[in-house]
Amino acid sequence: MSAGRNINTLSHSWGTPSKYVHAVKSVFGGYIDLDPCSNEFSIVNAKVEYKLPYQDGLKETWNFPKIYVNPPYGIDKENRTTIKHWLAKCAYANAEYGAEVIALVPVAANTAHWKKYVFTKARAICFLYDTRLRFLENGKDVGKGAPMACAMVYWGNNYNNFYKVFIQHGAVVDISNLFNTQIANDKKVIPLFQ
Repeated sequence: MSAGRNINTLSHSWGTPSKYVHAVKSVFGGYIDLDPCSNEFSIVNAKVEYKLPYQDGLKETWNFPKIYVNPPYGIDKENRTTIKHWLAKCAYANAEYGAEVIALVPVAANTAHWKKYVFTKARAICFLYDTRLRFLENGKDVGKGAPMACAMVYWGNNYNNFYKVFIQHGAVVDISNLFNTQIANDKKVIPLFQ
């Protein structure tokens, strides 16, 4: 995990806690079409799951209606990717395919990738009340909390449903007034995936 702190690149199996899996499924009408960041211990149980080392979720298609993403927070040195590439792909899937996408990510509002792909492309953010969200590590609740605040980011058109479900888990903010505004004066462009 990063977000300006020490990066943990040793574990690729940090799973979403069950209360958030249930919440995401509730927003999506009971099921998830794609989990591009799955692992052998995942409890998400999406219809389609991309799992390393068999499939690289950043290279595969995201042409699915309902997508849940709990991306790696660290740096993938082999593929030279970071969380910014996952956020770019979330925004792309929504813009290109009309997919509803929810991503569980560290709060990093001061970063260029949040400014480019969250604030100007997403519809809403739920800043989770859990101050140290406890991820499942290799499928088990080991009691360790994340070293940073986390949020659920929503790219989609059903804000009311997202709000109704996630208001019990955190502070939900509608950011649609920021669509396509230029927040960052950053000349580095992270290409959207095709």
